[in-house]
Amino acid sequence: MKTRDLTDLLLLAAIWGGSFLFMRMVVPAFGPVALAFVRVTGAALVLLPLLLLRGEWPVLRRHWRAMIILGLSNSALPFMLFGYAAYTLPAGLAAIFNAATPLSTALIAWAWLGDPLTRWRSLGLALGFAGVVGLALNKSMASSGLQALQFDTSAALAIAACLLGTLLYGHAASYVKRYLKDQPAMVMAVGTQSAASAALLLPALLTWPAVNPPLRDWALAGALAVLASGVAYILYFRLMTRVGPTQAASVTFLVPVFASAWGALVLGEAVTLPMALGGAVILAGTALVLGLLPRTPRKPRPATA
Repeated sequence: MKTRDLTDLLLLAAIWGGSFLFMRMVVPAFGPVALAFVRVTGAALVLLPLLLLRGEWPVLRRHWRAMIILGLSNSALPFMLFGYAAYTLPAGLAAIFNAATPLSTALIAWAWLGDPLTRWRSLGLALGFAGVVGLALNKSMASSGLQALQFDTSAALAIAACLLGTLLYGHAASYVKRYLKDQPAMVMAVGTQSAASAALLLPALLTWPAVNPPLRDWALAGALAVLASGVAYILYFRLMTRVGPTQAASVTFLVPVFASAWGALVLGEAVTLPMALGGAVILAGTALVLGLLPRTPRKPRPATA
């Protein structure tokens, strides 16, 4: 992984870490379906002029059928699922369950595309997943964790929604590699958000809130649209075409770390020692998945005459 790819990965993790806080704060005003519609529609409106300026509209027209499938599995359906989970799960906990995405992505890529699971990548996935489980257990003992939810039916459904969302993300990553690998990141970002907007239009109209959300919630929804969907998906698809689906999806290992950091800065949530240790394990697992560790030793240059 090159320096620019690592920079994109960290920036993407920081944006998506904040998106879980925004969803938790704004979903009661909009509802999961309407919020997902506002998010993808706003992103499409922001990105479409950029696509036209780049002259990539013909590329999008050629692949519109693939964009429908990708828009459903990578935006419309998972956004609704995580929005539904935000009713019940704290933002940090939802981000932790979202971190199962690299595992889903690696397994789907292995079964569908034949991507090899090397020893180091498998170890990295295991470490990353162990860090996620550790953070989940730590959250479960906190007042904002599963213990406070009393693990009733609503909590079980929220967790199931998160895990189903990770499967959809995993499918989308492999779909890009199979059918859209050489397409520009801007085309995929605009295509997915536009297709998701069209798919969610009627459900959003049917479930639109009776009371118009206040200005603050519209501002948060706008931030989700521009940053967490618009800018973030340009970064994500650019990573996917450069480093592959499993490595790109490993960004979700880092999202809980940033979500916890944003929670501490914005909401005053405490960062405990178990959380710090879990974050360190997640970082180590991500480094293995990305090939940052262990470094392959350079071959010595042949001696000159």
